[in-house]
Amino acid sequence: MRVIVVGAGIVGAVTGYRLAAEGAEVLVVDADRQGQATAAGAGVVFPWPVGPTGTGAKEFWWAAAARYPVLLSQLAADGEPDAGYARVGAMTVTTEESGLDPRILHEARDRDPSVGEIEVLPAGEPARRFPGLRDDLAGVFVSGAGRVDGRLMQSALLRAAERYGARQIGGDASLVTAGTRVTGVEIDGEVIGAHAVVVAAGAWTNDLCGPLGIAVPVEPQRGQIAHLSLSNVDTSAVPVVRTFSDHYMLAFPGGKVVVGATRETGAGFAYHKTAGGVRKILDDALSVAPGLADAVLEDVRIGFRPLSTTGKPILCSPRNGLVIATGLGASGLTLAPLAGTVAADLALGRTPSVDISAFGL
Repeated sequence: MRVIVVGAGIVGAVTGYRLAAEGAEVLVVDADRQGQATAAGAGVVFPWPVGPTGTGAKEFWWAAAARYPVLLSQLAADGEPDAGYARVGAMTVTTEESGLDPRILHEARDRDPSVGEIEVLPAGEPARRFPGLRDDLAGVFVSGAGRVDGRLMQSALLRAAERYGARQIGGDASLVTAGTRVTGVEIDGEVIGAHAVVVAAGAWTNDLCGPLGIAVPVEPQRGQIAHLSLSNVDTSAVPVVRTFSDHYMLAFPGGKVVVGATRETGAGFAYHKTAGGVRKILDDALSVAPGLADAVLEDVRIGFRPLSTTGKPILCSPRNGLVIATGLGASGLTLAPLAGTVAADLALGRTPSVDISAFGL
């Protein structure tokens, strides 16, 4: 069976890997557009639902959290032992210790032990765990959270898929149909046929499906995120930091600290930094971690999150031969291991192991 995956971001990469491992003939096509969300994502992985979720999305999140260690194990067995993931835990910090209520986290752990250990941190303790934090911050630490370098994970998935015979090409694809069935794609005037096409093109998915009369409720949400570097600081096991205003910081080995991010709905595909956006992410960071003021500002990345206007992932097969997988918003790196697996199942004509009835068009 030949399957074409349009989009090599994290969802498309998981889909291609899953399909190739199942023995399908896989072609991954990517237009290499500026602002791909995977390349710009911070990389926070929470093994429990965070923030408001639409119908069915909370259950999907729980199932996705369980899928992460499975994917990592399979990648290691396929020659990719370092996929950029580390379980470092996360701290929610605040100056108001009375506002820290870990009960909801205990309820989450009762449901899934992978949430990990839960620890209430007195004022000053978070600063001992994350460089530059204010000494007056208290917090709640949860050991099950992790971080992932989206670029490393994406590359590991695509390499593993190639070992199973998958191919990758660059190009701007359009969908080809015969009657009501999607039969392949056209790239630079060349038609490539397939038994199924998976569109995992993130925020650009509606542009691909629109010419077929298929409206996909997804739009770009611009995110700006700053990458800082520190000298002579061991950041290899530093936990993620989150505030009640949904600002976050996380660190990677080598003194790298990532802070952000803006959530700019309505900005379209405008690929540029803004003075206001950069100021906001730095002000937010320095308000809780003034010790980062002397860090080197290495980069400000821009990504277009595929924001579902329904508040739910979009995982469905609205037409014969077509699968759509998008709409994960700011949670793509957390939910992709399951979303890509579901997309592969749909392309192969199988019933997914999770309920996706709420995720159609």
